Amino acid sequence: MLSSSAAAAPAKRRAPARVLPGFNITLGYTLMYLSLIVLIPLSALVFKTFTLTWDQFWSAVTGPRVMASYRLTFGASLIAALVNVVFGLLVAWVLVRYQFFGKKVVDALVDLPFALPTAVAGISLTALLAGNGWVGQYLEPLGIQLAFNPNGIVIALIFIGLPFVVRTVQPVLEDAEKELEEAATCLGASRWQTFSKVIFPSIAPALLTGFAMAFARGVGEYGSVIFIAGNMPMISEITPLIIIGKLEQYDYAGATAVATVMLVASFILLLIINGLQAWQRRHSGAPV
Repeated sequence: MLSSSAAAAPAKRRAPARVLPGFNITLGYTLMYLSLIVLIPLSALVFKTFTLTWDQFWSAVTGPRVMASYRLTFGASLIAALVNVVFGLLVAWVLVRYQFFGKKVVDALVDLPFALPTAVAGISLTALLAGNGWVGQYLEPLGIQLAFNPNGIVIALIFIGLPFVVRTVQPVLEDAEKELEEAATCLGASRWQTFSKVIFPSIAPALLTGFAMAFARGVGEYGSVIFIAGNMPMISEITPLIIIGKLEQYDYAGATAVATVMLVASFILLLIINGLQAWQRRHSGAPV
């Protein structure tokens, strides 16, 4: 009786063979690699900042010129991210919902800011929007100056931030259930009602994630901004340029103090982005 029941009992499943080594080894390599590439350089930054007293640190990070750079950096990044939310959604919508000649080319152009060196982007925008540029020569006589002031910074940040919104929203639109839109239309909903009640709630988490990623990218941008900003103190000087200026003056502690503030801001943005991505996965039903 025991032998028959033992024979009837299902055999234990074998653990699936792993291609990579076990958890302990891979975790050890992961922590070592992250420590060498990320943690040690960042800890050196923080330790250098600790050489300052609290009064020296506070004076370095709250000077009038530094505060003006904070306002410009975060303000321009916010404006650019908001613009990218609107136009990034439109670009993603066109790429997902319509078929047209040259669609693959347009889709590839969206990724151009990813592949293009940021310095090349800055030089190109400056040559285009400066007073003697292709576009700027017609705008400046009208009193519209887009280069060498905060306007140029916003334009540069829009350029480098657009792909983040498009590539975040595009897959969500592709996975959206069109049957719900058709049902809303059959029930008499207008286009605006269909968008606001059916489409927008499903893409809102992706939009927020794209906005946060574009904002974070703009806060840390340097190469595309430096050529078109004009770099005038208290007017068009971004925070990364403040850090470079302090390094050139051999004020290493002051540079690391400002860099630490930006590091904390970037870390907070990273936490927000991760939280939004987790919310998006829960909203879509995917495993977190």
